[in-house]
Amino acid sequence: MSALAARPARPVLLLLLLLTGWLGLGVAAAGPAAAHAELVSTDPGEGARLDEVPGEITLTFSEGVSLGAGYARVLGADGERVDTGVAAVDGAVVTVPLRDGLPDASYVVTYRIVSADSHPISGAYAFVVGDGELADVGAAADDAPVDPFVSAGLPAARALGFAGLAVGLGVPAFLVLCWPAGWASPRMRRLTTAGLATVAGAAVLTFLLQGPYAAGTGPGSLLDPALLSTTAGSSFGLTTLGRGALALVLAALLVPLWRRGAQPAVQEQAGLAVIAGGVVLATAAVGHPVAGPLPVFATAVTAVHVAAMALWLGGLAALLAGLVRPRAEAGELAGALPRWSRIASGSVAALVVTGVVQSVREVGSPAALASTAYGWVLLGKLALVLLLLAAAGVSRVWVQQHLGISRPRPGSRRRVTAHAFAASAASSSDSGDPDEPVVAAARVRAAAQARGAVEDVGPLRRSVLVEAAVAAAVLVLSAVLVGIPPARAAVAEPVDVTLPLQSAAGESGTVQLSVDPARPGANTLHVYLFDEDGQLAQPTDLRVTLTEPEQEIGPLDVDLEPAGPGHWVADGMSIPGAGTWTLGVSVRLDEFTATTASTDVPVR
Repeated sequence: MSALAARPARPVLLLLLLLTGWLGLGVAAAGPAAAHAELVSTDPGEGARLDEVPGEITLTFSEGVSLGAGYARVLGADGERVDTGVAAVDGAVVTVPLRDGLPDASYVVTYRIVSADSHPISGAYAFVVGDGELADVGAAADDAPVDPFVSAGLPAARALGFAGLAVGLGVPAFLVLCWPAGWASPRMRRLTTAGLATVAGAAVLTFLLQGPYAAGTGPGSLLDPALLSTTAGSSFGLTTLGRGALALVLAALLVPLWRRGAQPAVQEQAGLAVIAGGVVLATAAVGHPVAGPLPVFATAVTAVHVAAMALWLGGLAALLAGLVRPRAEAGELAGALPRWSRIASGSVAALVVTGVVQSVREVGSPAALASTAYGWVLLGKLALVLLLLAAAGVSRVWVQQHLGISRPRPGSRRRVTAHAFAASAASSSDSGDPDEPVVAAARVRAAAQARGAVEDVGPLRRSVLVEAAVAAAVLVLSAVLVGIPPARAAVAEPVDVTLPLQSAAGESGTVQLSVDPARPGANTLHVYLFDEDGQLAQPTDLRVTLTEPEQEIGPLDVDLEPAGPGHWVADGMSIPGAGTWTLGVSVRLDEFTATTASTDVPVR
């Protein structure tokens, strides 16, 4: 029994080994932040006081963004829009042109944009032209949270899509690889068709919900033509609809094969595999994989993960619906289960490896597992995967004990105890082949094993049921993870940014700010000042402040110490708590010239 249990433990050992390697090397190997764009800088800066109205507002994010169904607006003191309504996006930079002839007043910039992973990011800030008071951002901004129906509907649609993918692709794959006779089963036909229809339906539902999700509206705007048009013009919308269309094409191609009730030809299998690969790729090419560093690599890893999931879970569904039952045909059960056991082991290994690669990319460091919502959901998924592997190990042991899938060593001859089948062996002894009695005895023994397996199929069915139930929970958590900001984007990271210094006459030099580690408590701030020629500058006066507008904290003065020409340090700068802090810099170059700059610092 211990020898038989050794093989099922291998995927678990592989998982533990890879996680151990991550714990040791994850931080060192981690690249820059992935997914969920963040506002890096603005021009003019938050709280800036200008002598004249700028021609445009510039918002710079940490990665490429789009307006999608969102907006980027500038509101005047009366709450009316003062922008031209033609905001433009160039990669990570959003530009909002302003109308001509605007008066001196306080203005509020409010935005809701869509990051590369299809999730909305919103915010607002204010600046002043002239001597007026700074506007109340909370009163002027019209930011809206995601509607509860929309926020619950999106993960539900994703979970349905994952489940449909597993059944719609995994069941035909199981029939091709393990159970050719299953093509004649009406139950397999209904299961596959329902799965592919679910993929298409979930894709349409996700497409409809994306518009309200990005715009911050409710279910009443599901069929809003403007939102539908915007989603259809995005890569997310096109990929999602493409996935649903490919699923329907695959279902249509399978219709004549079901009618024939026989194994598809090699050419037909190749065509089906190409369409199925398109469905898998369209599933992988949205969300977190396409945002952040190495999107092609991340998408390929995710595609392997999705394909392995479909093979494994689709095989479980086919086993439960078609093979693992008391009246199963003994020969079919004996032929399919050993093949399936090997395929499942390979799928598990692929899931483990690609899952760890995804975790390193999305989490970044082991510490983020315990400090972010993404990390906790991922830990819950990992616990369920371990339980799933344990149930799969029980199933594999049953197959080994009842049907025997171990292969003889090369060069050795398998021995069969033949005395229990003497009559059958003797009847074949006249053929002249000395191995014929052994072969005949082995056939009789295999038939007896198959009949015994059918009679004792109950434990295997219970084990497979546990696998399927836990797998369903894993799919739900996977759908939830897609909608949560990656842990890497939700943990504290050092800030290093260079900003233009704004004066009444325009830009006048730059300031480089570095905050490490950007966490509550003591931090180190470095300030470097550069003139218009890029040379380190020595001002008449320098002031740095910290403000947290949402919590109404500040401005707090930061004590600076000179550290060289054009360089100042605040070692031990205290940040009272988590939040989005505004680091403001005020520089007086001489008696008549004053410049300002500011940036938001996420503190977690």
